[in-house]
Amino acid sequence: MDASSPELMPLSGVTVLDFSSLVPGPLATLLLAAAGAAVTKVENPAGGDALRARPGSFGLLNAGKAAIAADLKSPDQVARLEPLLRSCDVLVEQFRPGVMDRLGLGYDAVRAVNPRVIYCSITGYGQSGPRRGRAGHDLNYLGHSGALELVRHDGVPGSALPPALLADVGAGSYPAVINILLALLKRERTGHGCHLDIAIANNIFPFIFWALAEAGSDPLAPGAGRLAGGSPRYQTFRTSDGRTALVAPLEQKFWNAFCEVIGLDEQLRDDAGDPQATIAAVAAIIESRPSSYWSAVFEEADCCCSIAATVEEAMTDPAFRARGLFTAASGLPHPGPAALPLPLDRSLARTLTDPAPDLLPAPPDGTASGRESLTSCPLL
Repeated sequence: MDASSPELMPLSGVTVLDFSSLVPGPLATLLLAAAGAAVTKVENPAGGDALRARPGSFGLLNAGKAAIAADLKSPDQVARLEPLLRSCDVLVEQFRPGVMDRLGLGYDAVRAVNPRVIYCSITGYGQSGPRRGRAGHDLNYLGHSGALELVRHDGVPGSALPPALLADVGAGSYPAVINILLALLKRERTGHGCHLDIAIANNIFPFIFWALAEAGSDPLAPGAGRLAGGSPRYQTFRTSDGRTALVAPLEQKFWNAFCEVIGLDEQLRDDAGDPQATIAAVAAIIESRPSSYWSAVFEEADCCCSIAATVEEAMTDPAFRARGLFTAASGLPHPGPAALPLPLDRSLARTLTDPAPDLLPAPPDGTASGRESLTSCPLL
């Protein structure tokens, strides 16, 4: 039997009922599906997951899942979910605290029919606390943690806008998966399920551990920290053709090699005295040459420096292609990769290149046609 077949995957036989939408929950359940779990999305009949409006993103995050439509405000339709609630190993939901309780689908209600269930609630601010009911997005969670105010603004008012959904993915999806797997392991030993409280804003802090460690000694003004722009050893610089050079020679041996290949003045190589003067000198040197020149120089020097790639360049990068990260899309309603590269070892995951047949884009009129209705779902 093929080692990547679902029967041999780590989560083979694990069933997941997914009430989440958009990014944090769906990416978490995608990881579970890639590890062999059988995931069923439960969507609102009036349009379904809001991410369906962006078919490319929806397809990447929901490959390999099945879907049913259920109006959770209808007691009759909620009652029809009971067979799934009784049999699922994991339930993932992403509503504000209290919503699932009002729908009759809260942890206590589900546990009453399925004591072994691992019930994972993903929210912005957690099931308790003064912000528990507050709305938010990735940017808000990053802001509350203090992470955004560590970034240099380059003269533009306000914090720098992060280029990735760091909170949703790094502080939402990944902690959800980690906790679900740990809870499954604990259940094997105890026989009991549990309620997991994943608060995205709480989970930002491990990403800025260095700032937390330094907070008691120096003020952490934007751009002032060693890893946030205060040191020439961790900086971005513009090249003569407008590309971005990424300079990160933190260790002394890399810094020595970097200074040598760019020809930095000897008096400025000891950057402890006047780091801003060293930064200015390095900026002038880097800006004097195009990115192609620096790319070759940095490759030869091996000093933790490189040129920032565009997303398009990254998707065609031979180094990533050699690792099997990107393959051309086939039969999907978007021009991107056929599957989202996931942080799972190949021996533990199967490739999910296509959404399940019933995961079709929601029709323009917002009805449930094009997807299985709750009453016709073969799982009920």
